[in-house]
Amino acid sequence: MSGAYLDVLMFVALCAVILIGYPVTFTLAGVAVIFAGLGWAIGAFDPSLLGALAQRIFGIMTNEVLIAIPLFVFMGVVLERSRIAEDLLEEMGRLFGALRGGLAISVVVVGALLAASTGIVGATVVTMALIALPSMLRNGYQPELAVGTVCTAGTLGQIIPPSTLLIILSGVMSTSFQQAQFAQGKFTVETISVGQTFAAALVPGLMLVGLYILYILARARLTPRDAPSLPHTGADRPSPGRIVGVLVPPIALIVAVLGSILGGVATPTEAAAVGATGALLLAGLRLDPSASPWPVMIAILALCATVALASGTTIRLQRSDAGFGHWTLGGGALLLLGAAAWGLGVAILRARRSGILVEIVTRTMTISAMIFGTIIGASIFSLVFRGLGGDERIEGLLTAMPGGPDAALLFVMALIFALGFFLDFVEISVIVLPIVAPALMIMGHDPIWLSILIAVNLQTSFLTPPFGFSLFYLRGAAPPEISTGQIYRGVMPYIGLQILGMAAIWLFPAAATALPKWLFG
Repeated sequence: MSGAYLDVLMFVALCAVILIGYPVTFTLAGVAVIFAGLGWAIGAFDPSLLGALAQRIFGIMTNEVLIAIPLFVFMGVVLERSRIAEDLLEEMGRLFGALRGGLAISVVVVGALLAASTGIVGATVVTMALIALPSMLRNGYQPELAVGTVCTAGTLGQIIPPSTLLIILSGVMSTSFQQAQFAQGKFTVETISVGQTFAAALVPGLMLVGLYILYILARARLTPRDAPSLPHTGADRPSPGRIVGVLVPPIALIVAVLGSILGGVATPTEAAAVGATGALLLAGLRLDPSASPWPVMIAILALCATVALASGTTIRLQRSDAGFGHWTLGGGALLLLGAAAWGLGVAILRARRSGILVEIVTRTMTISAMIFGTIIGASIFSLVFRGLGGDERIEGLLTAMPGGPDAALLFVMALIFALGFFLDFVEISVIVLPIVAPALMIMGHDPIWLSILIAVNLQTSFLTPPFGFSLFYLRGAAPPEISTGQIYRGVMPYIGLQILGMAAIWLFPAAATALPKWLFG
């Protein structure tokens, strides 16, 4: 038996088993082990390559960038359970309701804010489906427009940082960039950081928000019956104080997390820890309105003062020349940290008394385990696939393709888009991209620009039938009168807008590259 096409059979077998319905993590590892044994039996695979598995798995579990994933997931789950989304949707709906299409615009705006503060697609889609969708239908919105807007706004959590997709994509593309440089004979290699990827995704993410809003306004103007304005009275309009009270907490958290990363003050993992702590403190303020807010408020002020103190001076009490001033600063820092720990403990106790602490911890563990399990399984799969010569076949296919680098990239983008109908973004990121990305970078494509182009494409996979995850989330939370066909028809215009957004990034690369160049050089 010849092993010339064993790598192709391995990829086909993986897709077939996933479509049958087996869990992805076990499928990746199981298919890899079976084809490694088959390749060894016919002399097409060197089993000594499997000796690198333990080192690969250890590297994944100790990767400092990937450690940020559970922290960001924790932050998102806490914010979801603290009912911030409900307040945002209610007040934005009242603010924009008098405008034609105003409710749909409020859903997009809230989706963008939740994306930048939680980054969890499922939580955002379900929350808006339960709160905003009934209101839109009750006020005469066309069902397809209503469900399409809710479904699409929820996916913004994958392209607007901080995002699990962007963290995974940053690690994959950075490794691919290094492999491309080694293949070109460069041994002083550059890397791609999570901060650069976050900065590059910010403008394209906001651009997509703008495209969604322009589409809603245009549709409301052309067919007013699809998106009517709400009956408006003076009592309906929220007060400025109420708007500030609803908007300031999530915006402050966004600024703290993204600002610390983009400003170079903190690493992504450190910023994720800040976000998790901040989300827990915000939850402590909201979970028990009758309790005194001062312990949590003092903790927030103490943490802000600690950051300011750490930014302005260096406290090293172990120095031999440390004087009274140094010891005074050290004592002040300890008092601030003690106050912060006290407030954080109060917030944790309130979360426990409200009954959500166990759910928060359980969901964080479940989501994180799923992501890391998939990454580990994909690492095993890619090791065997490369051992069978699959990476060389893909590189040769892309290099020999007529039309040059642009045609090769167009083929890869079409492949990713097609795979998005059947596979999750994690699976595509950790299975397909390590194979095709190095070849595209060798052809001369900018790695940062390529990352964002692929990120928008992967975001679209949440909307594409039949297995788009946002479609499943919405189907489970939508009213019974909404059919699956209406959901599919509702997302079609937004899939077109996604393709338009990818075309804009392709034609104007500065949309993705200008901000990271300005911030990081």
